[in-house]
Amino acid sequence: MKILFIHQNFPGQFKHLAPVLAQEGHECRALTLRVDEATDWRGVEVLPYTLPERKRQAVHPWLVDLDTKVTRGEACWRAACALRAEGYVPDLILAHPGWGESMFLRDLWPEARLGLYCELYHEAGYPHLEFDPEFPSREPEINPMRIRLKNLNNHLHFPAAQAGISPTRFQADTFPSEFRDRITVAHDGIDTAFSRPDPDVILTLKGHAPFTRKDEIITFVNRNLEPYRGYHVFMRTLPRLLQERPNARVIIIGGDEVSYGAQPPKGKTWKQIFREEVRPDIVDADWARVHFLGRVPHAQFTRVLQLSRVHVYLTYPFVLSWSLMEAMACEAAIVASDTAPVREVIREDETGRLVDFFDRDALVATISELLDDAEARARLGRAARQLMVEDYDLASVCLPRQLAWVHALMKLPLEPAARA
Repeated sequence: MKILFIHQNFPGQFKHLAPVLAQEGHECRALTLRVDEATDWRGVEVLPYTLPERKRQAVHPWLVDLDTKVTRGEACWRAACALRAEGYVPDLILAHPGWGESMFLRDLWPEARLGLYCELYHEAGYPHLEFDPEFPSREPEINPMRIRLKNLNNHLHFPAAQAGISPTRFQADTFPSEFRDRITVAHDGIDTAFSRPDPDVILTLKGHAPFTRKDEIITFVNRNLEPYRGYHVFMRTLPRLLQERPNARVIIIGGDEVSYGAQPPKGKTWKQIFREEVRPDIVDADWARVHFLGRVPHAQFTRVLQLSRVHVYLTYPFVLSWSLMEAMACEAAIVASDTAPVREVIREDETGRLVDFFDRDALVATISELLDDAEARARLGRAARQLMVEDYDLASVCLPRQLAWVHALMKLPLEPAARA
């Protein structure tokens, strides 16, 4: 079978599925913006395409998102045209449609089946919009209309697709029923053989004595340090938390960019803004116990999670982070925000503790309670890992589900999508 992967940052969410399909003997190719020249990655032929230079044109601000996606869709379509000219016809296209690249590929190859990675359908009401009153929209009354237009990309993709796959129920359930009925829930998978507890773990940071499990370590991880993932809430707990926990060390991992939500004021980063806000309330000796590591290699990231006595995870109602689930697989004791996607894996006092996203006093108190209760930490950590192993393990649970979805997809009829 010939399989074409579409992802602007391939492999992305296909990093486990694509190599396994190649190992099964399928001819796997990928179109992506990530590489500059053709390369082989774990049996997948990875091919580049580029975005055209475009003259500036007047576009209604509500349509900028769609305009960008159509531009990417055209660029990917042109690269696909070159493949077709060489005689290439895929049997299956597996695409993350979020950036628009796969928008026109069934027009080119109507005989190919299309499976979509369904990350999110943008809902217009609370709590998906206006969740955090600290960062209100300038014109909240237009948001439902703007978000409706943002979903045009989903509506252009789904009539052409046979089926979708989504990593969590929360994400799948954001889609309207006519889409949801064709979405299979199967997580990307957590490598619990790698993300596992290690009582002998050691972390060395320049200028500090090695960190071990004997240290009182509190961890906080985001891809980027920003309000969408509760960075501002966590930072504002530090003055009190450091004062109440004189032996605690806080390790913070995350970049300076923005993955989701609003941009910070020009010339600043969210990381910088909230560091500057809390720094006057923290004495130098306490501030020395806060360690910002930026972005780190995955092996070092895992050592941080293995060290953690309490791992804090906060998020708006949005896509669930792999980092939370990897922390659970490492048997970290979790304190997390009581928001919809989190409740799918954190069950109060079973696999972790839940607090209101905005309640900083409750967050500090819950962290402190767990730091003082080794038995509770061990119980919660064991249960968290057990859930990851039983329901989210990459090799034994998630990859088999994904492969079953792919093979079922190939049995679905082509005709309805071919008329789209």
